[in-house]
Amino acid sequence: MTEQRQPIRFYTEDELDEIEAQDPERAYQLARAQAMAQRQTPFAPVDVSNLPPPDPDRVAEAVESVRQILSRDGGDIELVGIEDHVVLVRMKGACVGCPNSVLDLQNVVTRIVRGVPGVGEVRNTF
Repeated sequence: MTEQRQPIRFYTEDELDEIEAQDPERAYQLARAQAMAQRQTPFAPVDVSNLPPPDPDRVAEAVESVRQILSRDGGDIELVGIEDHVVLVRMKGACVGCPNSVLDLQNVVTRIVRGVPGVGEVRNTF
């Protein structure tokens, strides 16, 4: 059994692509270690009481970057709206009915969209 180590630093998608061109197995190991490390990091509550609502254009950009990630596995996402500090999305495509969609919402969508200042929560709507 191989030991899974957490990465010393996180690689960008472009860096992982470069590594994959040279050593696909190493790129896979790095990407997996990064994903595991990110999943183990709990979300800290965001105090948005003193923040203005998020910029809709920045939220749309974040959702678009999530769309690119989900589309690799046939999934899709739609930005439904923004209510105060809550971003409403709809998981679509292969994400509908997929047991991993809950994890994707937490580990991919929420992590990226909450990077936009003013976003306190991300909710999937049906």
